[in-house]
Amino acid sequence: MRTGLATPEGFDPARRPTIREVADAAGVSRSTVSRALTGRGYVAPTVRDRVRQVAHELGYVPDATARHLRQQASQSIGVLVSDLNNPFYAGLAAGISQQARDRRYTMMLADGGGSPEVEAEAAEAFVALRVAGVLVTPVSAQVSTYLIRQQIPVVEVDRRFAAGACDAVMVDNESAAQNVTARLLELGHRRIALVIDEMHWTTGQNRLAGYRAALAAAGVPADDSLVVRAGWDVEAARKEAHVLLGRAEPPTAIFAANNVLAEAVWRAAAELGLSIPDQLSLVAFDDVPWMSLVRPGVTAVAQDPVALGEAAVTQLFERIRSPLAPARTVLLSATVTSRGSTAPPPAR
Repeated sequence: MRTGLATPEGFDPARRPTIREVADAAGVSRSTVSRALTGRGYVAPTVRDRVRQVAHELGYVPDATARHLRQQASQSIGVLVSDLNNPFYAGLAAGISQQARDRRYTMMLADGGGSPEVEAEAAEAFVALRVAGVLVTPVSAQVSTYLIRQQIPVVEVDRRFAAGACDAVMVDNESAAQNVTARLLELGHRRIALVIDEMHWTTGQNRLAGYRAALAAAGVPADDSLVVRAGWDVEAARKEAHVLLGRAEPPTAIFAANNVLAEAVWRAAAELGLSIPDQLSLVAFDDVPWMSLVRPGVTAVAQDPVALGEAAVTQLFERIRSPLAPARTVLLSATVTSRGSTAPPPAR
């Protein structure tokens, strides 16, 4: 739809229009154009609509870089996740994106690939872009420490490294792990293996603590040989699961500490001809779509990554509003989705 407004003299459609040209075409000042397009400051509704229509017709896009230089911070937040191939982090990013849009902020997304070096490079880029704050699923304390030194509000998500120095939003991993392990114990399992990717981050530490707490509550001695570190990808974990299940005294149940490890155990059991749950019970941390598509479905701790992302954005903006408030850790609860992958242990 045309407004009937005159195109400014000398306007060349082959180049980017300027704010002055929008102002001339709309018959207002440049400051009025700025207020109309950013929503900051009062502009009469009819004038605002006219300015926005003219800007649309001319194809005008505000110069974000210049605005950021004036404001010392942009209308954007940095989001740094560990692995976008993992459905958990994709869901987390989706929750963050929606909340950022609701606040009229842009999300700048980076994939750290589980590398402290790549995380550091992304953090430097966020600082250069003058983001208003950063949400990170860190693999070390390095990235959070750097951002804090740069006076960038930062919230650690899913796991915590800089305890007391910055905010964190996490799932209550220990309680959830204790709950799902207790379910196996109630079915009569005593040789329950924990297949885990790491035990140095808060996620791994807390899931291990929950597993051990359930054993202790049931009076079952912990067997450290049943706690297996299985790498970071399906193939490496599948090989470890083969070794675990091929022992002279194999476990009767396995608790896989994330969805990647659960897939590896599932594949290894199938390759070895083990029937789930008749010969092996399986539970997992992280409920992802494939777990409800296979038969039997996999019983899993159901985190809500979208809700986790939403809570992280809320905490980040609270930090932006109150930069001197004490650091806060927010814990979200998780539920167990029961399916058909567990049963009493087979008779010896």
